[in-house]
Amino acid sequence: MQRSGNVIGTLFVGGALALTLGALAYPAMLGLDTVSTTPDRVIANTQWGPLTEGERDFVVKVRAAGLWEHPLGQIGLQKGQSKAVKIASQHLVDGHAALDTSCRKIAPMLNITLPNVASPQQEGFVTQLKGESGRQFDVDFANILRMTHGSIFNTIAKVRSTTKNTLIRALANQANDTVLDHITVMEKTGLVDFDTTVFNQTTPPKLPKSDMTPPVPVPGQPQVVLSPPPNPTSTPLDLNAAENGARANGG
Repeated sequence: MQRSGNVIGTLFVGGALALTLGALAYPAMLGLDTVSTTPDRVIANTQWGPLTEGERDFVVKVRAAGLWEHPLGQIGLQKGQSKAVKIASQHLVDGHAALDTSCRKIAPMLNITLPNVASPQQEGFVTQLKGESGRQFDVDFANILRMTHGSIFNTIAKVRSTTKNTLIRALANQANDTVLDHITVMEKTGLVDFDTTVFNQTTPPKLPKSDMTPPVPVPGQPQVVLSPPPNPTSTPLDLNAAENGARANGG
């Protein structure tokens, strides 16, 4: 288990949290010539409330997370050895399909460009797990996904507690519920090495920014859609509720 944890520790360099840097590639696509390092800088005033740089990056992170975790959930349904890993895989597919629908709904409303492919680092996790089988797959699956979800959990809380934008607030609510659910099902596998998890969640990323950045989508390329399972239990955002919230706040 320790050897596996060391391998994961080498690969894992911030996980989903590392996309805070990766998402900074996207301001140029929004007509911004320079990249600010101030997440609370307002980049747009919308009818749903002001949109900050950090909130824009948050939407990009949620989208990118689904682009690798949703297919990895499908792989887990095929390769997982234990019932708990298969259940966790079902939750990944279900939760990220709903989150992805929400991201694709609000992104054009807020003029946010979404990636179509996860970052090279995230794709590396998928490649690693595709090459594994048996108990090794189960152990690394549970640990990698517990670490990445744990890393983004604090980011969600910060966005939720500070945003003045009703669409971002609604997405943060959904992301909080989904990520907490995914953390819980990974822990229920009984395979999580918590010492390694905490170490990796608190270790600054060392990969170059290019490895942590989702590629810019090709102009005119069809948007990737993450399909829900046959009997989904997670639901996308109710935009009517978010819009009503904006009106109640004077938007």
